[in-house]
Amino acid sequence: MIIPSSYEINEDDLEGKVILVTGANRGFGLAMTMDLSKAGATVIMLGRDLGSLEYAYDAVVDKGFQEPILYPLDLEGATPENYQSLQDDIFNQFEKLDGLIHNAAILGTMMPIDQYDIKSWYSTLQINLNGPFMMTQFLIPLLNKSDDARILFLSAEQGREAKAYWGAYGVSKFGIEGFSKTLSEELEKTNIRVNSLDPGHMSTEMRRTAYPAEDSSKIPSPESKSSAIVYLMLPENSNIHGQQLIIDKPN
Repeated sequence: MIIPSSYEINEDDLEGKVILVTGANRGFGLAMTMDLSKAGATVIMLGRDLGSLEYAYDAVVDKGFQEPILYPLDLEGATPENYQSLQDDIFNQFEKLDGLIHNAAILGTMMPIDQYDIKSWYSTLQINLNGPFMMTQFLIPLLNKSDDARILFLSAEQGREAKAYWGAYGVSKFGIEGFSKTLSEELEKTNIRVNSLDPGHMSTEMRRTAYPAEDSSKIPSPESKSSAIVYLMLPENSNIHGQQLIIDKPN
């Protein structure tokens, strides 16, 4: 299913909504945080680097958008106790959660499986797949308290079609796709809508690392696609569930 990249955001589209975004401090995470805040949502910006989170916070506030919440957490080392604290903190402040967007991911190492560094494999799977599993498990009770909740897993083409040398990253994204489909079946009769999204090519730090010889000026910016996330969170799109989504190419 194709999602439009050119949605025109209204300031009250998501007024009163509380949405957690992982990896919200840079790239597509920051771009979607800006647009969600512009639409009136309170965004819980989760990331491992407090300094870059504070920089991103200032960028949102300087625009006059809805003030976000900063939540530093390193997904690689996070424990069930950390996720319990996250659940408690959100409940104490908001009593519910309307959206959970799993955006944070690392590239890992690009090399053949038979040469893959084992430590890098574990780290990549921990951040890209195990972390989203644990966080989702702990936050479902809060999502159930919303009248219209969403879980969105950011995926990639490497998680829908196998590509050589993408190693743990590709495997983690295949895992995310399977996790999203399984969860959508389990939550079908609840108020929580679950989808995966391949945003397509974007000029991000991760892509520049993966394709160092590419002319990034010819690649769409994260900001050119991030309004699609607001579109997905709109109440009128609560029928979108259990889908493998992609974002239309920007005009």
